[in-house]
Amino acid sequence: MSKKIGIAVLLGIFVMFAVGTSFALTIKLGNVLSMKHPWNICLTGFAKDVKAATNGRVVFKIYPSSQLGNEKDLIEGMRLGTVDAGLIGGASFQSIEPKMGVEELPYAWKTHQAAYRAFDGELGDLLFSLLARKGIIGLAWWENGFRNITNNVRPIYKPSDLKGLKLRVTPIKMRLDTFKVLGASPMPIPFGELYTALQQGTVDGQENPLAIIYSAGFYEVQKYLSLTGHIWGSGVLCVRKGVWNKISSADKKVVLRYAYKWRDREREMIQQSDKTLTKKLKEKGMKVNSVNKAPFQKAVQPVWKEYEPVFGKKIMELVRKYSK
Repeated sequence: MSKKIGIAVLLGIFVMFAVGTSFALTIKLGNVLSMKHPWNICLTGFAKDVKAATNGRVVFKIYPSSQLGNEKDLIEGMRLGTVDAGLIGGASFQSIEPKMGVEELPYAWKTHQAAYRAFDGELGDLLFSLLARKGIIGLAWWENGFRNITNNVRPIYKPSDLKGLKLRVTPIKMRLDTFKVLGASPMPIPFGELYTALQQGTVDGQENPLAIIYSAGFYEVQKYLSLTGHIWGSGVLCVRKGVWNKISSADKKVVLRYAYKWRDREREMIQQSDKTLTKKLKEKGMKVNSVNKAPFQKAVQPVWKEYEPVFGKKIMELVRKYSK
């Protein structure tokens, strides 16, 4: 074979691959919850659908149970370029954008549907625009759910019942401030260390949605469950901007379509779990009680007053609009 023919053959092969071959983009997506939780059940479906619909051009690989680190690690990793994507509690982004903590305002949302209207609407769009400035693209607002309190000391019926309780909370400032106002002794412990902390008595209790309380097995190390419903939490399905920019416009539409499809399914699972898990947790031996929320709502008003300047007039107007 002559030199010219050899070069021509090589060029032909190069053109064939350049034109006819699509290379897979593998996106590592981390979160802190177990495979039993609706987050990971639905992320599995999301990843499967995206891979099939893009003919393998976009592949999400799911890393549950803090395999890529806690939520702070995931956020820092996306900023540094070492983590591709995540499903992360919205309030955890306060570390890079304080306004992302608005969902933490205690008793801001009376129902799941009120929160959905806010975050699927103007409020969510505004917050995602702020996140994009930090190099993180929000795809969809999934759900963590309404948070409730468990502990090993006593049932919680009124704010004064929290006095002196060592309560693990997510290590973000407004959550800590909320429970200080309520009289507890909040302790910021990473989620991956929480079961052991409860088991060893490092803390008396914790607060999380029912789906997490059940999927994490906290009923094994906690006696009382009080249905305070004090905070509604989101799950932000997000991708690092540098990774998002590698996806074609057509495939971006596919990713978003399935992000919304599985968001809706995940929300259904969270709402269903609120109806069924109380019974299951009772069967596991937990003592469950309802609470009158009015005294709690009154007690947390100083938190609203303190943080209103942080969020600003526009965001607070949207909160009040959607919380009615």
